[in-house]
Amino acid sequence: MSEEKHTFQAEVAKLLDIVVHSLYSNTEIFLRELISNASDSCDRLRYAALTDGSLIESDNSEFSIHIAVDKEKRTLTISDNGIGMNKDELVENLGTIAKSGTSEFMKSLTGDETKDVSLIGQFGVGFYSSFMVAKKVEVFTRKAGETQGWQWTSDGRGSYRITESDDAGRGARIVLHLRKESDEYLESLRLKTVVKTYSDHIAIPVILDPIPGEEESTEETLNSASALWTRPKSEITEEQYTEFYHHVAQGFDEPWHTLHFRAEGAIEYTSLLYVPTNQPFDLFGPERKSKVKLYVNRVFIADDLEGLMPPYLRFVRGVVDSSDLPLNVSREMLQDNPQLKKIQKGLVGKLLKELKDRTKVTSEYETFWSAFGPVLKEGLYEDFERRDDLLDLCRFRSSASDEWRSLKDYVTDMKEGQDAIYYITGADTAALKKSPQLEGYVAKGVEVLLLTDSIDEFWVTSVGVFDKHPFRSAAQSAADLDSIAKSEDDETKKDEEDKANDTDIESLITRLKDALGESVKDVRTSNRLTESPVCLIGEDGGMSLHLERMLKQHGQGEGLASPRILEINPKHALITKLTGQSDDIVGETAHLLLDQARIVEGEALPDPVAFSHRLSQAMERGLL
Repeated sequence: MSEEKHTFQAEVAKLLDIVVHSLYSNTEIFLRELISNASDSCDRLRYAALTDGSLIESDNSEFSIHIAVDKEKRTLTISDNGIGMNKDELVENLGTIAKSGTSEFMKSLTGDETKDVSLIGQFGVGFYSSFMVAKKVEVFTRKAGETQGWQWTSDGRGSYRITESDDAGRGARIVLHLRKESDEYLESLRLKTVVKTYSDHIAIPVILDPIPGEEESTEETLNSASALWTRPKSEITEEQYTEFYHHVAQGFDEPWHTLHFRAEGAIEYTSLLYVPTNQPFDLFGPERKSKVKLYVNRVFIADDLEGLMPPYLRFVRGVVDSSDLPLNVSREMLQDNPQLKKIQKGLVGKLLKELKDRTKVTSEYETFWSAFGPVLKEGLYEDFERRDDLLDLCRFRSSASDEWRSLKDYVTDMKEGQDAIYYITGADTAALKKSPQLEGYVAKGVEVLLLTDSIDEFWVTSVGVFDKHPFRSAAQSAADLDSIAKSEDDETKKDEEDKANDTDIESLITRLKDALGESVKDVRTSNRLTESPVCLIGEDGGMSLHLERMLKQHGQGEGLASPRILEINPKHALITKLTGQSDDIVGETAHLLLDQARIVEGEALPDPVAFSHRLSQAMERGLL
């Protein structure tokens, strides 16, 4: 019989090294993970057998999960009669970290063994958690529909072996050779407690086989074997809801919100949905797939079905079970099924209503928004039908407050004469608050929304209007502050004393344009600047500076960028003094001012050496 030795993928080796050399206090989590995997294996075979009944042998058609104890050999065995694995799947599933979420989890490890092993225990990391209690693990498995069985063996120290096995039935049998400090898992009472605590919701019977040496030990089903979502809410405890969340979401946090309801009418279905507290590791993965599991009459169909939940709600976890969907249809056809579209409409409507109800408790809702706001805002761009509902859920930082603000709050506090909702986009809230482009707004007490999420560049132009008020960029030329009432401080200022000579300013603008040439689209005076001498703005309706930067970072946007408008503050001392300088000094200063504006906007200077030279000359003139 041939034997092959393999080396674990680097991420797995690192994970196992932490598990093997550290002891997590709550080691019982391993049993939850192995039972959960066994349950999924049974579900997947039940679905596959819908189109190929030969996969399930007639004498092995009742799905179950068995736990067996051998105290003399000090082994704990968890077995199932699910879909099983072939040789290639053993390598893929047990030798590598294939899931993006688990891979992202590995990146979060700190290097502190105590903290990391705690995180591993909380997250579970599926099969690998078995090495928290076992010094050696053997997996005997045969894939449904195949005749050849396989044995996988490892001590978790960097490598594993795969050999052919004649002792492998359909499904998987995992044999854990326990460490001395893990003897507690050889006792029936301990096993019963763990299964009841973590796996009572599993829809597959979890059976404890008779334990040799224990008096009156008989075969016993440890869980209720009733899918949690099918039970009445009144019979389910908060602890049971939480444990099912850990199972279905593979998360270690607590659910922020639980939604359990049954829809009746034209189409009937039951759903148990969770909104996590923390961001899942794969939240911003490129696939943007739903992670809600679909069942039909308690038969597992899919856990990433497109069409069940829109991409902007991909953070939602849970299950949906319907008796009105066809079982014998392909996933591709099911995605276009009109019944599924009705289910999605009902789920989304109910979920958004629940979220709106949670906005009434500000502190709780801010926890949700901080985690999932950037994803929920994708719906503003993609879901026209529910746009108004989503706008009501949105919260923003602004120039006027450090608290989260709703659009209704903004409109209520608009200044006299203000018609538009002003916003500015960028990568960092703190930097945006200091932007010269906001100085005029701040001086007049006009609130500006600070938009720092990538999706903000797209939805705000797509939505266009809220409550009859247009969205208008504070960083573009159409922003008009003259129509907005001045603050009391502005009224007391003596504009006549501060106003520069119009003729001199016009002449200076001409000289600045000549000096800068095609580096800018235009030079003009500004009513938005109060403290800074200059700023860069874009044309109305054009691409923002922030969007340009994002596109460049992703290797896109070449040729799309256009020269910006340089606005000058005619009341700034630097500008007024510049009007009387020679053309040479005006030319050098013009490029310095342009580079200064670029730096403030976070732009890379096109010629840092030239900037350094001009700055040195300017400092030299000032010191001599």
